Amino acid sequence: MHLDQARARFTALRDQDSGVCPDELDEIWAALDTVAAADVLGAWRGADFATGHRLGRQLIAARWHGKTFHSVLDAKPLICRDADGELFSNVELGGGEATLWDVEFRGEVTATMVYDGRPVLDHFKQVDPNTLMGIMNGRPEQVLDDGRFYYFLLERT
Repeated sequence: MHLDQARARFTALRDQDSGVCPDELDEIWAALDTVAAADVLGAWRGADFATGHRLGRQLIAARWHGKTFHSVLDAKPLICRDADGELFSNVELGGGEATLWDVEFRGEVTATMVYDGRPVLDHFKQVDPNTLMGIMNGRPEQVLDDGRFYYFLLERT
């Protein structure tokens, strides 16, 4: 799959309500460009792909809004909405906050968010300058669901 095909498929799957196949997301991931940690700073609105992964349900219940990267040493992985609709960094759910690093994943070095309090890493690749695809990685009992990673996306706000 070449980059233009990956971007088109990404858009189609982002809008799909159910039945997204993780194998297809892996193909898209492989075609996308890596991105440096310093290039993802800013506020991002989050969503996931409708793969049925249990973490998607947990993030919906937590009212997950997205992520904010103030600097590589100050990352807020779980920006959520409280009962009044106000945004806050949910440090309880995330076990703290996070930092950004350039880390090798699947043979490529790309921006990766490392959680402070959990054995979890979020790897990012660039769909376009304002859109990232993410894969949550880490200890299997923390992130895998039926052997599958959790796939999500971020859009710059």
